[in-house]
Formats: sequence, structure tokens, C-alpha cells
Amino acid sequence: MANSGIQLLGFSLAFIGFIGTIACTVMVEWKASSYSGDNIITAQAMYEGLWKTCVSQSTGQIQCKVYDSILQLPAMVQGTRGLMVASTLLCFIAMMVAMTGMQCTTCMSDSPETKDKVALAGGVVFIIAGLLALVGTSWYGHRIAQDFYNPFTPTNSRYEFGSALYLGWAAAVLIIIGGSFLCCGSSEKAK
Repeated sequence: MANSGIQLLGFSLAFIGFIGTIACTVMVEWKASSYSGDNIITAQAMYEGLWKTCVSQSTGQIQCKVYDSILQLPAMVQGTRGLMVASTLLCFIAMMVAMTGMQCTTCMSDSPETKDKVALAGGVVFIIAGLLALVGTSWYGHRIAQDFYNPFTPTNSRYEFGSALYLGWAAAVLIIIGGSFLCCGSSEKAK
């Protein structure tokens, strides 16, 4: 019963992380304009995401523009897009695999050893998906910090971490912890 509870907790955490990864991937606030230095412009805030860029006016009006061409995007944005989409797809696959192997489901109930191995495989795929999301968000965050502290970057074009990065880091950690719980809950019998 304890293994079933650990598996259910791990699956729940990983599922919340999966939802967070989807939300993070579609959010615009990957990087937000910085209000540091002498030129503080508070009339507008600029945000950039993986799919579009937005400007928010102090009047409440928001204007967004989808990126025109994939080929014009920096390699960092293209790579992060790929990592986040791959993480989302792997999370979906891991959910399907883990659901069939968890002890609280009736799929494959005639062979419990195979069922535990399937749950273990789902946990491993969750961990890989979480690592992909963690690499994608960390790579993007590192580039923002690198550009922020570059002395040749003009003060009015510096960006800070946006809320999507924090959500992405939290989602990646939840997916990794959930996958680890799935592995721990099924590894005793799968060996």
C-alpha cells in the first residue's frame, strides 16, 4: 500500500509539473525589461517569450507580435523551444506509461513484475523530461544574466528573468521529484 501511495504522489507531482511546463512554454514573460540604471522608462514594459514579444503600456494596452521567421530567431530561442516542446511531449508519454504501470490501476494486473517495470520506465521518462525542461530554462536564464551583466549592452535594452522562467524551474523540479517517487515506489519489486 505504501508503494501505491508513493507512486500516486509521484504521479501527482509530475502531472502538476507537466501542466506547469505547458504554461511556461506558452507564456510571454520569459524575459522582462529591466528598470535599472539612469534611463527608467515606466510607461511601458517589454516582454519576450519563445513564440512572441509583447509591449505593455502604462494605460493597460498590450500589443503582441508573433516572431516573423524561425530562421531569424537566435539559436538560444530555437534551442529552448525544442527542449520545452520535447519535455512536454515526453511528459505526456511518461504519463501514459506510468498510468499503465502504477499499482492503483488495473492494467496488466496479471503480471505484477512487468507492471512495476512499466511504472519504473514511466518514472525514468519523467526524470528525463524534467531534465530537458531544466536545461531549457537554465540555458535561457543564463543568457539573460550574461546579457544583463555585459558592459556593452545598453542600459535601456537590458532584460531580467520573467515569471515564465521561475515557473519553468519549479515545474522541472516537480517533474524530476515526481519521476523519482515513481521510480522509488516501483523499484523494490522491479529488481
